[in-house]
Amino acid sequence: QVHLVESGGGLVQSGGSLKLSCATSGSIFNINFMAWYRQAPGKQRELVAAITVGGGSANYADSVKGRFTISRDNVKNTVYLQMNSLKPEDTAVYYCNARSTVSYWGQGTQVIVSS
Repeated sequence: QVHLVESGGGLVQSGGSLKLSCATSGSIFNINFMAWYRQAPGKQRELVAAITVGGGSANYADSVKGRFTISRDNVKNTVYLQMNSLKPEDTAVYYCNARSTVSYWGQGTQVIVSS
């Protein structure tokens, strides 16, 4: 079992920045892929950014390219999402996801961007 705990969400003005963290614990040795998703009210959950645990290769949704950066610290077993130049349309609950042969989810952290 893998446990994920997100933190770092909050209320920020348009143009501001936030850094989300996802701390992992448990049986993490098989985890090879981690990602951030988000879900806005009335919308489907969407992939924001993803990173491989081993090689560090990252990819991003077009809507966040150039503004968000995903990174991982394999010593601290933590994945981060640095979010810059935030827009009101970035408002959502952000979820951390970890995958091995099973997909694990955190409880989510709310991000609200005011205009």
